[in-house]
Amino acid sequence: MDREQEEMQFLGFFGVFKESYKIIFAWSKIFNKITLTLILPLSLIFLVHIEVSNILFAKIMHNTQQIIDTPQDTPQYQKLSDIISSEWATFLLFKLLYFTLLLIFSLLSTSAVVYTVASIYTSRDISFSKVIIVVPKVWKRLMVTFVCTFIAFFAYNVMALLVFIIWALTVGGRSGSAAVLLLLAVLYFAGFVYLTVVWQMASVVTVLEESCGVPAMVKSNELIKGKMGLCVLVFLTLVVSFGLVQFLFRKTVVKGWSLGFVDRGIYGTLALVLFSQLYLFQLVIQTVLYFVCKSFHHQNIDKSALSDHLEVYHGEYEPLKSKDVQLEQYHV
Repeated sequence: MDREQEEMQFLGFFGVFKESYKIIFAWSKIFNKITLTLILPLSLIFLVHIEVSNILFAKIMHNTQQIIDTPQDTPQYQKLSDIISSEWATFLLFKLLYFTLLLIFSLLSTSAVVYTVASIYTSRDISFSKVIIVVPKVWKRLMVTFVCTFIAFFAYNVMALLVFIIWALTVGGRSGSAAVLLLLAVLYFAGFVYLTVVWQMASVVTVLEESCGVPAMVKSNELIKGKMGLCVLVFLTLVVSFGLVQFLFRKTVVKGWSLGFVDRGIYGTLALVLFSQLYLFQLVIQTVLYFVCKSFHHQNIDKSALSDHLEVYHGEYEPLKSKDVQLEQYHV
């Protein structure tokens, strides 16, 4: 990372993307290893999940339609009922396995990439073997932050559901109810994006500082103040990009759309590569945004102290302590 911390605050939308690309390009060897080891399996899990879920759900819908047309209290009806129950159990178990594997590889990938970018920022020697050693230690801290974030999302969705129920009971069906519903939907989406941005920044805070869980989320909320527009714009751009890759996969692999001479395997491979590279890009961008927000709030990080705390000492990961994040105002 060539820029001094004082300069990071001036990075805009394109500057953040450019800086992230430069980091990945300059350290392509180690990032390629991280991608092959952690991000590629994560991407494969995500895309395979789409295909398998589509197949399992299609079978459930087919048998459900058949049982509707079958008289009750007949052997055929009972057989179909048992098949549907079995298929639902398989579907739910598959979803549980999917979310478990996705969570594990997601947290491991975040740990590896954030740790690597921070090591590059401090200009210290970094190797893939060092990353693999420290990642399991960081992963445990990230799990705490994830659980706290999950609870926050759950509470937010429950409150949103209550609001929509109140709308349906009091305003629904009346004149102007559609406008109120639209306003509520926009507010819900804005809140959801805000929570997601806080979560992403909290993940970086968890890796690089002593805070995890709720304290990391609080620090994240403080960091993104003043840079909320930039963070949201970057987030939405990445969401659209991921959506396009997923759309391509669904159309070409799941639905079987083709140009004639190109088979599903090639489309699937292309989607896998695009998703993996995009996910790596997102994680690097999250870390760059952390340093941008730190710079914007004039929170000067002592590079030597950060480097020391990124070291693995007798197998123990030591996060950056509060005293190493100097809250002094530096002069630009």
